[in-house]
Amino acid sequence: MRNSGSLAGFWRQFRRNKLAFAGAVLVVLFALMAILAPFLAPHDPLATNVRNRLQPPSEENLLGTDVLGRDLLSRTIHAARISLLIAVLVVALSITLGVVIGALAGFYGRWVDSLLMRFVDLVLSFPSLYLLITLVALLGPSIYILVLVMGALGWMGTARIVRAEFLRLRETDFSEAARAMGAGNLRIIFRHLLPNAMAPVIVAITLGIPGVILGESALSFLGLGVLPPEMSWGTLVNAGLPFFRTAWWVPIVPGTAIFLCVLGFNFLGDGLRDALDPRLRL
Repeated sequence: MRNSGSLAGFWRQFRRNKLAFAGAVLVVLFALMAILAPFLAPHDPLATNVRNRLQPPSEENLLGTDVLGRDLLSRTIHAARISLLIAVLVVALSITLGVVIGALAGFYGRWVDSLLMRFVDLVLSFPSLYLLITLVALLGPSIYILVLVMGALGWMGTARIVRAEFLRLRETDFSEAARAMGAGNLRIIFRHLLPNAMAPVIVAITLGIPGVILGESALSFLGLGVLPPEMSWGTLVNAGLPFFRTAWWVPIVPGTAIFLCVLGFNFLGDGLRDALDPRLRL
């Protein structure tokens, strides 16, 4: 009954937030676009036609064509697959690392907590953007390197959040009761503490994805991310920027996709944060 009441309170608070609902709709639309890209794209995104290069939006090419005559709508739809895939993989890796390290620090405390938190402080002391660009440049641009490097540099905030939740939850009555009944550490962590610490983690996931999308787009724009023939929104913006004055739609179309997707995730994340906060449920 308590879980049903909590879920009802969450939904009641979430649906009141019109921006959050709009953000959820945008996120679902972009996810469907990425999943169904081969069926939604009206043209082959790799098919070139130099006679049709840099054509403005028309009935044949709804969002125009690029410098090689490729349909920009089809390329933007297919680029969503790479951009969102990288974002999901990076966030999955960083959240996993953050949850594990934060849970260990918060549950065991004492020297384990001190050791892990000093490690977090050490990683945070490095300029992350400079380190990210340096590592990707040294290891070589590829989707796999991008995911590993961005994931390895993005878990510290989650670790701190989970640690704080575990420090609070391990002193609660249900945690003490489970320990008194002979439950082992793993059972207490996975059955009692972790499920109750997931609310801020869910918010971190939805707010982390747009950050990764922007980061990947920036690296791809600099030539350190996704490389042709693979395409992401960042590579499309990079390829179209030299033609901004003569064919503004070439960089604007993928740039608008980035803007709307990031906006959707931010609205959704803000709405989830408010809906999961029991102090705001009326």
